[in-house]
Amino acid sequence: MKVAIITGITGQDGAYLSKFLLEKGYKVVGITRSINSSNLEGLDFLNILNEVELIEANVFDLSNIIRILEKYKPDEFYNLAAQSSVGLSFEQPIGTLEYNIISVANILEAIRIVGKGIKVYQSSSSEMFGNVPKYILPIEENFIIRPASPYAISKAAAHWISVNYREAYQIFVSSGILFNHESVLRRPNFVTKKIISGAIKIKAGKLDKLKLGNIAIKRDWGYAPNYVEAMWKMLNVKKPDDYIISTGEAHSLEEFVDKTFKYLNLDHNKFVITDTKLLRPVDLEIIYGNPTKAKTELGWNYQMSFDELITRLIEDEYRYLSWRKNKND
Repeated sequence: MKVAIITGITGQDGAYLSKFLLEKGYKVVGITRSINSSNLEGLDFLNILNEVELIEANVFDLSNIIRILEKYKPDEFYNLAAQSSVGLSFEQPIGTLEYNIISVANILEAIRIVGKGIKVYQSSSSEMFGNVPKYILPIEENFIIRPASPYAISKAAAHWISVNYREAYQIFVSSGILFNHESVLRRPNFVTKKIISGAIKIKAGKLDKLKLGNIAIKRDWGYAPNYVEAMWKMLNVKKPDDYIISTGEAHSLEEFVDKTFKYLNLDHNKFVITDTKLLRPVDLEIIYGNPTKAKTELGWNYQMSFDELITRLIEDEYRYLSWRKNKND
């Protein structure tokens, strides 16, 4: 049985990746900063909480990571742990930089010391590329990186650390440059979760107005459960490399809002208001990627349309709300 260690297992991607790997027959070990009931809700919702082994660990402690590697002898290591909110990174730049950079360096150094045979997945981000001129879009793997937020800076640094360990120490480390990928397990501070849950509350008469920032931005939106398959595929090819995982299409946040409200037979113009406090100091106008390399080299194909994504997210949210109600009754 193959063994996989996942950092950030209690987050959106960690939960869906765990489910995917368990279905592949893996033993899944999850590293988390703290084990408490609120953090475990995603794993519980996917009905896999009792199938994974959870351990508390500090990724700032190199010796701690070394001991974990020596104990579990993993075949694969998926590093998904990060402060992953762009907005929050402007409020907490130092903490974001510290956590997202040092944790990656410690993990890769521990693997260099313990066993170079461990394959590593590093979670990079499309935010690294910053404001790319429209005329050269879509983004490809070899584009110049010019981050526009503390979060993006931290992910760019972690990305290049991974490349360096791959080239200098021959560690099998592949980076997934994932564009926006959403699910019902997104934290409440993420805008897609805020829109879906807010619209449903308005429909139920539990919320009067939904406050948003800049809804003119355009992003490449995908469905998270389909994206975790690409992570696994990156570690199951002959050579490590970096891959863009995206839909190849850009849609505005306003379009996301409009389609969500229309699905619920609501007019978003009556309920959505702009809150200047939610505007970011620097924001990307439009960004979308070219997933051709992942399609040709990994055999990863994304088929869900934008309309299907909206429908799935709303249906999943209703299912999640029903699950929480039954659990609390």
